[in-house]
Amino acid sequence: MRSRYTAYVLELGDYLLRTWHPDTRPANLDLGEPVRWLGLEVRRHQVIDATHAEVEFVARYRQQGRAVRMHERSRFVLEAGQWLYVDGDFL
Repeated sequence: MRSRYTAYVLELGDYLLRTWHPDTRPANLDLGEPVRWLGLEVRRHQVIDATHAEVEFVARYRQQGRAVRMHERSRFVLEAGQWLYVDGDFL
């Protein structure tokens, strides 16, 4: 989770796609207009089983002078030794 947040901060779209599960990964990733990331708070981490986990987080950023707070519960799966983002629900 933290590495994906850092990839958003550094606009590393290739890394984001590599760490996204192929079943839900978009063909292309448009990061949109530049944003100023302000912080990440991991609120909860839950191991479901040996290959599945959930992370609840709040990420804050500023875009076009407006503060935005993104609260999500993300699902991850472990494949070939790497955790991959599957999907998430905005809270």
